[in-house]
Amino acid sequence: MEAAPAKNKPQGRLVVSTQLDAKDELEEKLERCVGVVHSLTTGLSEREANDALTASACKGQQQHEEVCLGLFALLLTEPAQAQRCYRDLTLVSRDGMNVVLVKINQILMEKFLKLQDIPRKQLVWLVRELVKSSVMAVDGVVMTLLKQIAGGDVSTKNMWLAESVLDILLEQKEWLLKSGMLIAMSVYTYLRLIVDHGAPNLLPLRQKEVDFCIGMLRDKFPECVIIGRDLVRLLQNVARIPEMDLLWRDLLHNPQVLSPQFTGVLQLLTARTSRKFLACRLTPDMETKLLFMTSRVRFGQQKRYQDWFQRQYLSMAESQSLRCDLIRYICGVVHPSNEVLSSDILPRWAIIGWLLTTCTSNVAASNAKLALFYDWLFFNPDKDSIMNIEPAILVMHHSMKPHPAITATLLDFMCRIIPHFFPPLEVQVRQGVFNSLTFIMEKRVLAHLAPLFDNPKLDRELRSMLRERFPEFCSAPSPPMEVKMEEMASMEMEHLMDKEEGCYDNTEAAFSDDEEEVNNKGRKREFRFHPIRETVVEEPADITPWLDQLEDTMKDKVVQLQKSSDTETQCEVMQDIVDLILEEDFDTEQMAALASCLAEIFKEHFRGDVLPEDITDESLEESVCKAVCLVFRNLVTMQEDNSGFSVLLDMLAELYQKQPKIGYHLLYYLKASKAANGKMMLYESFAQATALGDLHTCLMMDMKACQEDDVRLLCYLTPSIYSEFPDQTLRSGELLNMIVAVIDSTQLQELMCHVMMGNLVMFRKDSVLNILIQSLDWETFEQYSTWQLFLAHSIPLETIIPILQHLKYKEHPEALSCLLLQLRREKPSEEMVKMVLSRPCHSEDQFTTSLLRHWASKHDDTLAEHIKAQLIKNNNQPRKRQSLRSSSSKLAQLTLEQILEHLDNLRLSLNNTKNSCQCAHAWGGGRLAMRRHSPPSPDSCLLLYSVFSQTPILQALQHVQASCDEGHKMRFSDLFALAEEYEDSQAKPVKSRRKAAATSPRSRKGPVPPSSSNNEEESASSSASEEEDSKPKAPKRKRKCSSAVASDSD
Repeated sequence: MEAAPAKNKPQGRLVVSTQLDAKDELEEKLERCVGVVHSLTTGLSEREANDALTASACKGQQQHEEVCLGLFALLLTEPAQAQRCYRDLTLVSRDGMNVVLVKINQILMEKFLKLQDIPRKQLVWLVRELVKSSVMAVDGVVMTLLKQIAGGDVSTKNMWLAESVLDILLEQKEWLLKSGMLIAMSVYTYLRLIVDHGAPNLLPLRQKEVDFCIGMLRDKFPECVIIGRDLVRLLQNVARIPEMDLLWRDLLHNPQVLSPQFTGVLQLLTARTSRKFLACRLTPDMETKLLFMTSRVRFGQQKRYQDWFQRQYLSMAESQSLRCDLIRYICGVVHPSNEVLSSDILPRWAIIGWLLTTCTSNVAASNAKLALFYDWLFFNPDKDSIMNIEPAILVMHHSMKPHPAITATLLDFMCRIIPHFFPPLEVQVRQGVFNSLTFIMEKRVLAHLAPLFDNPKLDRELRSMLRERFPEFCSAPSPPMEVKMEEMASMEMEHLMDKEEGCYDNTEAAFSDDEEEVNNKGRKREFRFHPIRETVVEEPADITPWLDQLEDTMKDKVVQLQKSSDTETQCEVMQDIVDLILEEDFDTEQMAALASCLAEIFKEHFRGDVLPEDITDESLEESVCKAVCLVFRNLVTMQEDNSGFSVLLDMLAELYQKQPKIGYHLLYYLKASKAANGKMMLYESFAQATALGDLHTCLMMDMKACQEDDVRLLCYLTPSIYSEFPDQTLRSGELLNMIVAVIDSTQLQELMCHVMMGNLVMFRKDSVLNILIQSLDWETFEQYSTWQLFLAHSIPLETIIPILQHLKYKEHPEALSCLLLQLRREKPSEEMVKMVLSRPCHSEDQFTTSLLRHWASKHDDTLAEHIKAQLIKNNNQPRKRQSLRSSSSKLAQLTLEQILEHLDNLRLSLNNTKNSCQCAHAWGGGRLAMRRHSPPSPDSCLLLYSVFSQTPILQALQHVQASCDEGHKMRFSDLFALAEEYEDSQAKPVKSRRKAAATSPRSRKGPVPPSSSNNEEESASSSASEEEDSKPKAPKRKRKCSSAVASDSD
């Protein structure tokens, strides 16, 4: 019933979606706006329609936005109407197309990868028209469009986008020349892309890119100089192209030709490249994923994220060049705060080490090492940042023990780059590297460099070269007292490296003992060394730099808030600050500074536990009566159409950038506060206001932060999160994995109780199978917890039975054991029997045999009918499809041979049980023998008769035997012998009945009456013959004996 609406869900025309995806909110909004436009223009002439649209747009801001966005949506989805819609849009717009530009930027940053082909082409066409019209601020849209051209990607769509944007820049050259930043950004982009476009089919595009870059560099070199030192790095990569070679020679030997103010290449190399340029070569999706890893992922738990990133962006041969962009971005843009540096968040050096170790191209590896050391070569402590050079030294330091070859390679590169980078500037390069190493020691990134440069793990030649190049750093000085503390920290780090050997080596994190975790947890954080760690001192926060950016009234309130100590006073002052924010004349440009002040002032609040120990209504209400919750309280009491509502959301979004924990604190407030009852959807508005702009991403990041900080709070929030945001939680295993990875058995039991009481739904029929398949890669306790939570739901087992095709007995014992216990309680259905029989046969895998045996004891007639159906069905299939062992398909396919193997295993298992029973009765038949040898129960002794005496199975075996080849007849001769006995019994029914009477249940009883001695002898002889049948040559003897009887059927 639940899946029916999904089948009929109409496919949107803007973004690509699956049947399981929720309707895109942006697309829904645009569709509503299209409806408004249609209602205004239906049945009118073009002139009348234009007048109606103009009149509606003049009514107010909302109507203006609806009309503009409706025309914008029609333009994207209806190419035939694009020209008319654009004309109407230019006539109707009253804000210089600002509404449309904002929406284009939103689509480019959030939805571009999901756009269908027609809207994608139309969006680029619209940008071209906006550039032709010289619309104000359209250069920002073009920069965003440039950012979407991915490096290391030569797919058709990416090449089309690169050429389309280049055509816009070439066609509108006069417009381009008016924007210096866009000139520099486009030159930086296409110089980088030229490297990827060396294939023969891409040479025409590469030539256009080369001509464009040379034209801009020669005509507008002063504008390009602002790129800084990375301009030289990009030009080096393309210098062998003939046209570029001429430019390169002028740059080195005749700089005045390019610009009278240009003094030479040293001017460029000493200028630090702005973050804008380094960031423009990563798509928004890459940037989001990378920032997530460096701000939310714990060190040691990064493998799954690295694997995803590798598959998505680094799996192709052409994508190797992207590693340089990533390393430059990490070094130059990702500068974590001191709080992140002192935590156990994945450090930058670990990601860079992973990028270096997974590089498969020698050229790309050399370029990646140059990207890592590039800021070292001309480092100036007065202009450059320690954060740019810190990753390289830490990669070498932390790799020395687990991966000494990496450290040796990087040290060798550092030594050789000095004379070979540019011989005329060797002195300057040597000084830059010397400045870097000196500054690293001054900032205490490493206590001293001698253990790194003169390490016995390095070969003698390299150590000699290091002593020759850097004699100042190769001898360990006598450290003062505080340096000994650093040595202790270094020793502690060496101890920790035993656990960190796989830091970027595609290995999973290891669990430590609970006692060790308790004893070492605090010390681990204290001694884990990071740059500028000494500046982190527990003193009152210095917010002076941000205070100076605030107006006087706001500044006074913030200072008063900082000085206040009691909660009540803080709340009063915070309310005054909120009132100032809501005033009409509040300058929104102050938000970033105000957010930074509040983040520092409330730092202690975000470090403590949120959830009270004893959860009562009073304790919950008291826990949300903090100053930081005043913003939440004001949002809850406002209507969404209130102008102050969006202002406060923007304020909260700014605070979220400075303090990511604000997200799950808001979730806690919305659940715990009585004033916020029923207002949980306010979080969705908050998520859309953040820089992430996506509810799912924001929710997952906040729950991840909550998981890392407070597991109790995570469990407390779980029921509300699942009930209020089902589309974001029930279709993905990400949140479930966060929960089961950290909960204990008590918390698991509490969640199961919530499920059984109806307060929590964690699985849904349409998605539970995919989630359980995802869980197969999780840890053992995580899998068992997942299955326990699943079994607490009332979901039919048939929903997940196809998972059997994914389970391997050695790799997935957790899932198999849970399924086995659950299936034994079920009456077998045809689908269940099919899936159980479809498992590959293996001598060590007893899953199918044990389950069939159990079903045979409880539901023998039902099981027989289902087995017959599968035997008949698969016997009629072509023989070429029945070779299971030679199949290379990922999922097992049910074959006739497979069914016969499982039935033969079941026969052998039951035979062993029957023989055990007979042996026990033969050794005295008394209770003493039964007690000594503990034989199986009489019921299990009769399983062979109850299952393989079922008419449906015997008929099916007859049917298979008549049509199978000699190989199968020989291989399963004992199994087919049962069918022959059935055939004999059909031929002589009277004799068969007498035999059946002779072997009646009376013979199973312990004390045997004397009158039954003949029957007992017959039973014993029958048992002996059956024991002989189990020997290899028995089937031949059996067929010889019964040949006279079976000759007619043959």
